[in-house]
Amino acid sequence: MADIIRATITFFLSNYSFTFFLIGLLVSLIAIMRSQCGVTRALVVEKLLAWYVFFSIGIDNLYNFVMHVFFGEMSARFIGWADSPFQLEVGVASLGFAVVGFLAAFRSFDLRLAAIIGPSVFTLGAAVGHIQQMITAHNFAPGNAGLIFWTDILIPIFGFVLLGLQHRYGKPAVAR
Repeated sequence: MADIIRATITFFLSNYSFTFFLIGLLVSLIAIMRSQCGVTRALVVEKLLAWYVFFSIGIDNLYNFVMHVFFGEMSARFIGWADSPFQLEVGVASLGFAVVGFLAAFRSFDLRLAAIIGPSVFTLGAAVGHIQQMITAHNFAPGNAGLIFWTDILIPIFGFVLLGLQHRYGKPAVAR
């Protein structure tokens, strides 16, 4: 039983983008269910987008900062790389994305757009790098070719879909 618990915790911590995405969906569902102003499309999109930005941009990038700055050697090994001083730069960039995500989570459409674009360009670019590493270096480490590869593509797409839906439906009259 302890091995199953250890493996489950390792899976969710190693695939943190997926984990924080799922937590954001769960918190959104709770927020929608607790809404006292009636459930509308605009409300559903608002809650999904706010908590997406909070968890998939803010918390995710804060976690990435901590892992690359304070646990760089372990992070590099998980990705299939050698440890590098460049991880400090990646970590600090992630910290910047996290701060913007926290500021944008419950704010305007434009601020949310800005908060999503930067990390999305980063992760979509990382996905291209993962593909290159799979082809040229045969790097199929879990942090390069595992679930993280797919979340680097699918999570930004989800964010852009939510932005499109909020642009279409607008914000609800009472968003909180």
